[in-house]
Amino acid sequence: GGVQWMTAGSGLVHAELSPDTFKREGGPLEILQLWVNLPSQLKMVRPAYTGLQRSDIPAPALENGGTLDLVAGSFGGSTGPVTSLTNIFMSTVRLPSGASVTLPAPSGRSVFCYVVRGTVRISGRAIDRWQLVEFNDNGDTVNVTAETDAVLLYAHADPIGEPVVAHGPFVMNTHEEIAEAIRDYQAGRFDKPALAP
Repeated sequence: GGVQWMTAGSGLVHAELSPDTFKREGGPLEILQLWVNLPSQLKMVRPAYTGLQRSDIPAPALENGGTLDLVAGSFGGSTGPVTSLTNIFMSTVRLPSGASVTLPAPSGRSVFCYVVRGTVRISGRAIDRWQLVEFNDNGDTVNVTAETDAVLLYAHADPIGEPVVAHGPFVMNTHEEIAEAIRDYQAGRFDKPALAP
């Protein structure tokens, strides 16, 4: 239920580590990793890292018994603990079987829903776990009904509308910028390593 929010910006080296007990004994592990692009004017911002435990994340109650774990943005009088550079709304939604909820989907924003667990019905279609739904941008809400107990990753943001070039861990706007990022990394010009707990 925790969140790690990292802004790579002008260059950040990090390691994803597990506790020694987990390495020795194993156990359940569920990770969702999203890469969210930044517009060109923010690509070189200072790198940053925010680590949150579940108790740090507001969870406003939804109608019919569900909850929305609010990571970034505002909902139901609550504000998420992460301040996004690009005004992203990011949440996880937990719905018991049979519950329906109306979620914000502001017109003109890129809106998506990823079904982590369970099955939901959206616009008359059943969406099973591990499916991603991207919505058109001409409405203001999305209605979701849980056919089983369900967990969703639900988010929206302003479209960036710029070219995207990716190579390995680098995401820039041009091939030349990718080559420069690789040279900067090889020359040791990225910030000192930040270890994700």
